[in-house]
Amino acid sequence: MTGFGSAEVKRDGGLARVEIRTVNHRHLQLKVRLPFAHTSLEPQVEGALKKALARGSVQVQISLETQAAATSVTMDHKLAKAYLKELASLGKAIKVEGELSLAQVAALPGIVSSTEESTDLAKEAKWILATVKAAVADLKSMRETEGEAMAADLRVWAKAIEKQRALIAKRSPKVVTEHAAKLRQRVENLLGDGQSVNPKDLAREIALLADRLDVSEELARLQAHLDQLEALLKKGGAVGRKLDFLSQEFMREANTIGSKCSDAKTAHHVVEMKACIERMREQVQNVE
Repeated sequence: MTGFGSAEVKRDGGLARVEIRTVNHRHLQLKVRLPFAHTSLEPQVEGALKKALARGSVQVQISLETQAAATSVTMDHKLAKAYLKELASLGKAIKVEGELSLAQVAALPGIVSSTEESTDLAKEAKWILATVKAAVADLKSMRETEGEAMAADLRVWAKAIEKQRALIAKRSPKVVTEHAAKLRQRVENLLGDGQSVNPKDLAREIALLADRLDVSEELARLQAHLDQLEALLKKGGAVGRKLDFLSQEFMREANTIGSKCSDAKTAHHVVEMKACIERMREQVQNVE
């Protein structure tokens, strides 16, 4: 099921942002992009997504903006004095006079050092995971709204299938009667005047014909599938796979009816039914 969820959480002057995009896929595929310092959180982020989603191709973009860490500077006074003492001794030894400026002293190795305050990664990790949780909730809310619209659409197609099923059921007895009448007429035409066929033989052939044309079992299974479809829609949750299999069963029954019942009007109803089932199958691909 397609969907989008996002969340932003501000803390200590910084901002954590999470965006989740999902598109249709038969299985659950996750692609998570985390800040470099927090790549170890990938299993936890994927775990949160797996609890909320059953299938789909999911892309997660996570960014973290924080204030620059404070920097502290220290001067090594003892080392500076040692430098000056040794330099003064060196000047006397080689008879070279000169004085060092403060800038020159500060530039000597080891005199000035700076350190940045360490970042609290554990605190940032909790911050990121809280933002992921909020984005997942936003995604689920959007998908639930879209799911309700899909359920309504599937019920429309189910109603259209039921209409064609009812028309075929109403037509079925007439199909048997008409084919039986045609069979009698063909037999009479073949035998000609003055000849007749054994009534028992004709009755047996008509019974066999009626059995071949009987689609009551297929119609009953179609009704059972329609009932199951409604039950799954009411149940909700991750029912996409079941709906997919169910739509295949719809098509199987429709094809069987079309092959068994050689009747033009029934064939028209079967064509309409298959068109509705195909539309349903397309929509089912969007259901988680």
